[in-house]
Amino acid sequence: MRLLLAAVLTAALGLPAWAQSQPRPDQIAFRDVYRELVETNTTLSAGDCTLAAQRMAARLRAAGYPDSDLHIFTAPGHPKEGGLVAVLPGSDPARKAILLLAHLDVVEAKREDWTRDPFVLVEEDGYFYGRGTADDKSLAAIWVDTMLRLKQQKVPHRRTLKLALTCGEETNGAFNGAQWLATHERALIDAEFGLNEGGWGAMTEDGKRIALGINAGEKLSQNYQLEVINPGGHSMRPVKENAIYRLSTGLLKIGAHDFPPEATDASKAYFARMAPLAGGEMGAAMTAFSRNPGDAKATAVLASDPRYNAMMRTTCVATLLNAGHATNALPQRAVADVNCRIFPGTTVEAVREKLQELVADPQIKVTAQAARSDPSPAPPLTAAIMTPIVKEAAKRWPGVPVIPQLEIGATDAAFMTPVGIPTYGFTGMFLEPDGSRFHGLNERLRVDVLYEARDYLYDLVRIFAK
Repeated sequence: MRLLLAAVLTAALGLPAWAQSQPRPDQIAFRDVYRELVETNTTLSAGDCTLAAQRMAARLRAAGYPDSDLHIFTAPGHPKEGGLVAVLPGSDPARKAILLLAHLDVVEAKREDWTRDPFVLVEEDGYFYGRGTADDKSLAAIWVDTMLRLKQQKVPHRRTLKLALTCGEETNGAFNGAQWLATHERALIDAEFGLNEGGWGAMTEDGKRIALGINAGEKLSQNYQLEVINPGGHSMRPVKENAIYRLSTGLLKIGAHDFPPEATDASKAYFARMAPLAGGEMGAAMTAFSRNPGDAKATAVLASDPRYNAMMRTTCVATLLNAGHATNALPQRAVADVNCRIFPGTTVEAVREKLQELVADPQIKVTAQAARSDPSPAPPLTAAIMTPIVKEAAKRWPGVPVIPQLEIGATDAAFMTPVGIPTYGFTGMFLEPDGSRFHGLNERLRVDVLYEARDYLYDLVRIFAK
C-alpha cells in the first residue's frame, strides 16, 4: 500500500524523472568512486593528482588487481602530479590492447566564488555539482568503475585493457602525464586505440538528447603573453603613459577581432548533419555554411552560439592579468595571458603575428609561450570503431545520431595519436547549452547523463574487448 501511495503521489506531483527513481546498488558503488575523485583536490596550485591515483589504485587492489598490474608513476620534481596505469590482461596476447584515458587534474576553483564547496560532491535537483564533475572526473570514474566491474564479474575478454589516469591536461606548460607516458613508458600503454574525453553530445535545456559527437581532429591550445614595461613612478603624479592603460587598449582590440571562418571536411559534415536537428534560422545557417564556409550571413548566425563560433575559426581570449607592484605607484609592468584555440592548418607564429598586428603598439610585446603539444592528426573513423558506437547508441537513444566533429578544445589525444595509438574523443555524455559550466563557476553534470554514460561505455568496452 505504501509503494502504491508513493507511486500515486509521484505521478500527481509531476516530479521529474530524476526524482522518481532511486539509484541501483551498483550505481551507489559507482557514485562513491566518483565522489572520492571529486573530493580529492587535484588543482595545480594546491591539489595532489598522485593522491587521487593512489586512491584509485587502492580500489582496484581491493577488487583483486595484483600490484604487478598497478603502476603509480611520478616524474622527478613533480611529486604531486603523478598518475596511474592499471592493466587487466586479456586471454589473447596476439590481440592489441585498448587504452582508457582520462585526466585527474582540474581547473582552479575558489570556494568564495562558488555557491557550494567545489571539492564536495553535491547531488541537487538532478545534478552533480563540484569541480571536475564533468571535466574530467566523470570519465575517470567511469573508467575506474569499468575496470572494477570487469574484474569482479570475471567478464571474459580477449583484448587487454589498460587504464591511464594522468595529470597536467588543464594547464599549458605544466608537467603532462599523458605526454610523459607517450615518451617514457610507451610500451606500458601500447594499444591498438584509445578512448578519451571529448566528443561531448548536445542536449536541450529540458534534457532532450540531440546528438552525440565523436572527435575528428582538434584545435591546438596555445598561450601568448602580452607585456608592457614602463618606468613607473609615484601615484601622486599620474601621467597618461600607463602600462595598464596601454595593455588594456591592446587587449580590447584583440577582443573585438574575429578570425576569418575556416572549415575542415569534418566541420562541414557536422554542420550539414546538425542542420535538420537544429532547425529554424540556425539550421538554415548550418546548411549554408556546410555548402559555402564563406557565406557571411550564415557565419554571423553561427557566431551567435559560442560553440559553433569556435568550430569555424581560430579564437583568442584574454584569461589572466598581472600588473603593478604597489597601490601607490604607477605600474612598471603589465602582463596578460591570451589563450588561443588554433584552427587546424594555422601556425602558432601566424597567430602571434596577427595578435601583434592587432594591438598595433610596439610597446606591447607579444610572445608565444611554451607549446602544449604539436598539432595532432585526426584518428581515422574506421568501421571497427564507429559501428559499435553507433549501434549501442541507437539502443539507448533511438534517432539520436553520432556525428564526427572538430574538437574545439584540446585533449591528451594529442600526445597519443602521434605515437601510434589513435585516440578517440568520445564520452557518451550529453551537455546542456551552457556546456555544463566547464572551467566556470558551479560546474555540474546531470545525474541521468552520468549514469547513462556509465552503462553505455561499459557495454561498449566489453564489445571492443571481445
